[in-house]
Amino acid sequence: MKVLELSGIARPDAGKKATKKIRKEGLVPCVLNSKDGNVNFSIPVVDLRPLIYTPHVYLLAINIDGKVYDAILKDSQYHVVSDEILHIDFLKVTDDKKVEIEVPVALEGFAEGVKAGGKLILVQRKLKLRAFKQYLPDILTLNVETLRLGASLKVRDLVFDNIEILTPGNSVVAAVRLTRAAKGAMAAAATTTK
Repeated sequence: MKVLELSGIARPDAGKKATKKIRKEGLVPCVLNSKDGNVNFSIPVVDLRPLIYTPHVYLLAINIDGKVYDAILKDSQYHVVSDEILHIDFLKVTDDKKVEIEVPVALEGFAEGVKAGGKLILVQRKLKLRAFKQYLPDILTLNVETLRLGASLKVRDLVFDNIEILTPGNSVVAAVRLTRAAKGAMAAAATTTK
């Protein structure tokens, strides 16, 4: 998994007044959650853009006043009207504990159903999974070459080494559907053969 480095400033005060002051200075209040206790800090809003406004998932190396923590993005809160980042929660990651995270899905290959006139549809853009830090993938790549017309690829059909997929097994990840043009051509062919 790709690593993104962030630098934060520890903040001793976590009240409303301190938080408003931090936001006025162009910083975002953040919390690093861990079993050892929470660490309150702030990060410049500009530094968070590569993390927030991207479809990619990153393992983070957060430097808070000289101490570096491995973490992942747990949750983010936004202003209802302005869409400004209000608060971010991070989760500390260790080598001995599995992490739950959503990872983007990519499809590869030319499906048989598409060759037959269908359309390939990606239904699930991200899948939730659990794995140790060292096995976390940047992206889950799925081969769809064998998908026929009307067929679908479900979560229960996926197998990855060292990764447990938490998304329900009956969820459809990708499917090949019949297009309207193909349906029309089939209907026209059926009427001419009668």
